[in-house]
Amino acid sequence: MKRLDKKQIMQLLPHREPMLLIDELKDIHRLNSATAVVNVKKDSFFVNGHFPGEPVMPGVLIVEAFGQAAAALTADGLDKATYDNKLVFLMTIEKARFRNPVIPDCILELKIEAIRSHGRVWKYKGIAFVGEKKMADAQWSATIVDRKK
Repeated sequence: MKRLDKKQIMQLLPHREPMLLIDELKDIHRLNSATAVVNVKKDSFFVNGHFPGEPVMPGVLIVEAFGQAAAALTADGLDKATYDNKLVFLMTIEKARFRNPVIPDCILELKIEAIRSHGRVWKYKGIAFVGEKKMADAQWSATIVDRKK
């Protein structure tokens, strides 16, 4: 099964540290589904301020990681000429639920699936896990847009 490491993800997405949240994309089924890996570390950029003494990965960053995973899945599956000079932007976030706090020093796995696409608009769903424990889930849509040159 196909895997992308962080260096390969960086070739597909414009995100860079500290906002590149996903470290790996694995179990890739072209334009359909994948699992993203986020190494949530004790020195992650949000730890000192959210919350001092009891750090928790912010829910908005979990949603951002879902979006990055979906963008990488889509970019990897499209023909390079089709995706060249494009960006993927979140359009909607629906049914986001945060079930358990994500504490640093864990591996967060995001199982994502493309539900449908219509032209440049795609809809996805995802579930976040630490081990077997469900941490969050959401549905979202995104659009592929031309980069400003």
